[in-house]
Amino acid sequence: MKILFANKFFFRNGGSETVMFQERDYLLGAGHEVVDFSMQDERNFPSPNAASFVSRQDYRSGAGKLGKLKSALSLIHSGEAVDRISALIRETRPDLVHCHNIYHQLTPSIIGAAKKLGVPVVLTLHDYKPVCPTYNRLRNDEPCSDCLDGNFSHVLRNRCADGSLGKSALLYAEAVVQRAKGSYEKVDAFIAPSRFMQESIAHRVQQDRISLLYNGIDTNEVRGSGADDGYVLFLGRLSREKGVETLLKAHAKASGGWRLVVAGTGPLSDNLKSQYNPSILVGYLAGDALKEMIDRAAVVVVPSEWYENCPMSVLEAMAYGKPVVGSRMGGIPELVEDGKTGLLFDAGNVNQLTSVLDRLMSSAELRQQMGMAGRQRVESAFSLDSHNTGLMDIYKTTLGRQ
Repeated sequence: MKILFANKFFFRNGGSETVMFQERDYLLGAGHEVVDFSMQDERNFPSPNAASFVSRQDYRSGAGKLGKLKSALSLIHSGEAVDRISALIRETRPDLVHCHNIYHQLTPSIIGAAKKLGVPVVLTLHDYKPVCPTYNRLRNDEPCSDCLDGNFSHVLRNRCADGSLGKSALLYAEAVVQRAKGSYEKVDAFIAPSRFMQESIAHRVQQDRISLLYNGIDTNEVRGSGADDGYVLFLGRLSREKGVETLLKAHAKASGGWRLVVAGTGPLSDNLKSQYNPSILVGYLAGDALKEMIDRAAVVVVPSEWYENCPMSVLEAMAYGKPVVGSRMGGIPELVEDGKTGLLFDAGNVNQLTSVLDRLMSSAELRQQMGMAGRQRVESAFSLDSHNTGLMDIYKTTLGRQ
């Protein structure tokens, strides 16, 4: 089988790239062929198809009004991406195109380009872009469902893109154009990494075209040492929707005196350091330092206040044998079994979060029990092998429909 993978970044930029490279490595290791299509960037990993990548686009800058106009138009429809992927398909003749994170730099226009050449398309839903022009289902930093009814004018009316009328108008135009072109309607199969995502996207496309396939983690490569140094760990971007402020408030109210470590950077970094004990915030961690931080944690907290999809941070914590405290938002409750592999709380509720963390941090025995149950759950339900088997089933079903 020959699969063309399309993703705007060809380096590990986030969770969507982690999933993509896991799948790519599996296919290559299983003897299949992979064709890469992405954007040029000095951070890219090597690829035999790099010459076919589109030129780098940075929509945060523009050379005057003309440059900004060209950037805006290419965000809606990239003629370069359509031309390059069409040429690559003709040259390599893949059996199937699998799109991951394609918005803005590659654009959903490449879906129509592949279909025009008779190649079926699979799209993994890493975010809510087909039903939310801003992709994250947030309005003024609060969870939002307005555009699920298909009326994308809400994004314009509410200025959902950073409060900017111009940015919101551009994203509204993008959503309207892609609907008029039928880009998502042309997708043969959608992969939803959570049931919550599956139900969200069903507002736009037929349910029978959406397959539930949770993200996977290589449990053979990730295994905890059993260490517990008695601290609560948060890993992630320091932004409003991640719930880090709620966690810091909960820590300030805690009666148990447990220690908190916040690892990450983001727009709230300076503000949080000025309001809370700066020693709690340890900054960005990666590699062995990150692995050791997770391995020695007592509890990992995912206090998100937006509709998380299938966060790899939860799966990774469970793989290390750590109990997870998570908010009842999006796909998190599908991963964390309340009372068995961790504890859930209502998003944004400081008192509830304080209570569940006090409970866990007062009992090393309970933490060990939940951590062991989490490890067993990730092995049985979210292993990389299970994910890859499901992926191949989706590919075969999609090709069988042609």
